[in-house]
Amino acid sequence: QVQLVESGGGLVQAGGSLRLSCAASGRTFRWSVAGWFRQAPGKEREFVATISSSGGSTYYANPVQGRFTISRDNAKNTVYLQMNSLKPEDTAVYYCATSTRSYSTSQGDYDYWGQGTQVTVSS
Repeated sequence: QVQLVESGGGLVQAGGSLRLSCAASGRTFRWSVAGWFRQAPGKEREFVATISSSGGSTYYANPVQGRFTISRDNAKNTVYLQMNSLKPEDTAVYYCATSTRSYSTSQGDYDYWGQGTQVTVSS
């Protein structure tokens, strides 16, 4: 079993930066794909970024490409999402998730989810 706890969300002005952290427990973490998803008010949850178990491969949704960076430190059982040049449209609850399968943009492929952390970007 993998348990995930997100932190680092908050209120930031457009153009600013935040770093989200996802602390994981469970001995299978280092073998798990990790991803970030987000859900804005009134919208469905959408894919943001994913990273392979080793950290060697990443993939990003087009709206965040070039601005966000996903990374992981398996020794610390932690996944990060560095968010730069934030825009008001980035406002959402951000969720960390892990999967025992290959990395994916589909939320149905993820097995475990954190509780979410709010990111609000003011204009």
